[in-house]
Amino acid sequence: MPEKKNGARKPPIELKPPVIERWREGGTGVDFVHAWDSGKPGPRVMIQALTHGNEICGAIALDWLLDHIATTGFRPACGRLILAFANVAAFQRFDATHPFASRCIDEDLNRVWADEVLLGARDSAELRRARELRPFVDASEFLLDIHSMSEPCAPLMVCGTQDKNADYARALGVPEILLIDTGHPAGLRMVERGGFGDPHAPHRALLIECGQHWESAAAEVAIDATVRFLGLTGLADAAWVQAHVRLPLPKKQKLVRVTEPVVAKSSNFRFLVPTVGLAVIAKAGTPIAQDGEHVFVTPYDETVLVMPGTNNLKPGGTAVRLGRFET
Repeated sequence: MPEKKNGARKPPIELKPPVIERWREGGTGVDFVHAWDSGKPGPRVMIQALTHGNEICGAIALDWLLDHIATTGFRPACGRLILAFANVAAFQRFDATHPFASRCIDEDLNRVWADEVLLGARDSAELRRARELRPFVDASEFLLDIHSMSEPCAPLMVCGTQDKNADYARALGVPEILLIDTGHPAGLRMVERGGFGDPHAPHRALLIECGQHWESAAAEVAIDATVRFLGLTGLADAAWVQAHVRLPLPKKQKLVRVTEPVVAKSSNFRFLVPTVGLAVIAKAGTPIAQDGEHVFVTPYDETVLVMPGTNNLKPGGTAVRLGRFET
């Protein structure tokens, strides 16, 4: 019988976690971080996987790229390339019979990127890893952070809080759905750190949600986005990109702008509507969730439910974001 979490069946595990131990030593002095300098002027580019230990499609993409580099001698055409497996400790705990449990060790690695947290006195497994990764993040001008989602949903590109990142996602061309949001109340994400979150800085950061965590299609999305990102940044030429892309470009990209999160107040939070990602609720004032006596309603007509889910939800966690499509 499939595992159930908060009343929902566990999705099938279609992806096999790659064996990444062979990539421990990357010549950077930090385990599971690899870097190549082309010796030519160009951007400093970072691609990261496993911000969360159960989001294995990104690990598959980096494993594919590292293997390609090892077997073909591929090197960045210009600039500098950094590839990082982030929360390896959580990933090493992945168990297909309880796959949600390996999201993190102590806390969410994608909520600790503010200086007051990274440079503070608090300690956790994720903070120790973030402190190891910080020099690479801070040295990068272009960042792709590869994620996936707990519930079935079409792939989407989280562009942080900045329109400049949405413009960069349009230049990338994938996926079809782009997202500008309001950040996370629980803490700063990597894609908002430093110049990535400064509207006037030249830095660009994208966080791609490749689909449901363990669906086979998510790995194809992750590899395709990685290949296209290397081409957009100029680290790979057009012929290499064309030879290795996996998916066609969407006919048109659409932007969802988030206006507010729905944050669980207690462990009694429950949805009153089906938790379908990117579902549109037609009328303002429609009840969508209840937490104790408090009922959450849609704030406007045509409200979009962005990444709803309860599999990892705790009090203070974001259950869903509410937004609207922009023309």
